Amino acid sequence: MKERIMALSGIFQATELVRQAANHGTWSGYSADTCLESLLAIEADSVDDIFGSANRLRLGADTLISVLQGDRRYMESLSYAVSIMQLENSFRKKTKMQAHIGAELLPISQIDDGTEIHEIKDLQARKIADLYTQTISTLSPRIVVNGRPQHLQVDRTVHWIRTLLFAGLRSAVLWRQLGGGRFSLMFGRKKMLEQAQSLLPG
Repeated sequence: MKERIMALSGIFQATELVRQAANHGTWSGYSADTCLESLLAIEADSVDDIFGSANRLRLGADTLISVLQGDRRYMESLSYAVSIMQLENSFRKKTKMQAHIGAELLPISQIDDGTEIHEIKDLQARKIADLYTQTISTLSPRIVVNGRPQHLQVDRTVHWIRTLLFAGLRSAVLWRQLGGGRFSLMFGRKKMLEQAQSLLPG
């Protein structure tokens, strides 16, 4: 259950960051780095290896708790999360696309051109965004991100939004692999809320 909640928190961390970026043009770099690194953790052996630690999913767990408690301020994040879960259904059937993405992500994960770490992450985000456009954006349903035009016209912001959506899909795949599904979402709300709260440091 804890691992499933970490995967679900990964989805909501990504979608809340998308909402922040699209509406404000800024987002939590620490939380976004966790999403980026989870997407590039191709050879990970455990959920902890993918996300680093539960503490790095604090934003996602906080957002998930708010959604489970019915906080309407996070409806946009919830809407993106639902779309990502629907997208995972389509992606699951595309085995050739999955193999192609895995092959393309590996060299992106190894980029180290000696520049500042934030520049490396921006370069990785740009390359991941290009890969997203070539692959995931061709699937249905296509995720439409709402926000302020002045932010959605900035290349760096768009690159990170696509990277975050990609990371959200990675978490959705993980959620499914760990036994998550529609019924656990519908009927396990109380247990999920308790587990999400337990992820947060006291």
